[in-house]
Amino acid sequence: MICAAGAGLAPIDRKLYALRDVTGTVESIPLISSSIMSKKIAEGTGALVLDVKVGRGAFIKDHDRALELATTMVAIGADHGLATVAQLTNMDAPLGQAVGNAIEVAESIEVLRGGGPADVRALTLALARVMLELTGLDVDPETRLDDGSAYEVYRAMIAAQGGDPDAAIVTAGLVDVVTAPRDGVVQRVDALDVGVAAWRLGAGRARKEDPVSAGAGVRCLVVAGEEVVAGQPLFELYADDEAHLEHGRATIASACTIGDEAPAPTALLFERIG
Repeated sequence: MICAAGAGLAPIDRKLYALRDVTGTVESIPLISSSIMSKKIAEGTGALVLDVKVGRGAFIKDHDRALELATTMVAIGADHGLATVAQLTNMDAPLGQAVGNAIEVAESIEVLRGGGPADVRALTLALARVMLELTGLDVDPETRLDDGSAYEVYRAMIAAQGGDPDAAIVTAGLVDVVTAPRDGVVQRVDALDVGVAAWRLGAGRARKEDPVSAGAGVRCLVVAGEEVVAGQPLFELYADDEAHLEHGRATIASACTIGDEAPAPTALLFERIG
């Protein structure tokens, strides 16, 4: 697992990363690109597939800027002999149902065992197929999800790093349900609002010294285009205490828009670069 720069891997990236915040250059595409790609190249990667998110819940919300980022990273990879493909994917709405730490892990395990939300499964397979293409392996990743072998590899990876694949997944102490205020059709579920709600429930931090709750988060129970009736559950909120739960309730109120007409369908996958 490679998760960050360090003394032995792209050490200058760690210094530049710290400078970006205080110099107002966090959104600089050259610096984002070099930060992401330096670690991948330094670790000796042979092929790389990048999932570049764009939309309300993404760091980059503008399609043209996301395309510029993806194109820049693919070009850096090519310049260093690294087979690189980027896939732009939609982040206007939450991906899957779970938004949080432990509940996202649980959802990922469902996918590895052949289940899980359809959109998470579809994106997983799309990215896996590109990676297999780059490496020349003739394998159908869908069969590896459905026959349980992907899940067994996941367990082996945890064990190889000294972890316990049978460890219990943390759960929050409090659960609250947010219901639909009226009958209608879900116009949108806003990824940014849901993400902020998860943060305020305790799943993220405002300052680096703040604690993070592993069990906090939001489960989205509806998607755009779905018909709902008044009182139907829209979200489940998870928190460790009532104060965080109240913060989450206040934020999630604007995350789901209900109207009378079905919204236009949206794509999960946009374009491929490389």
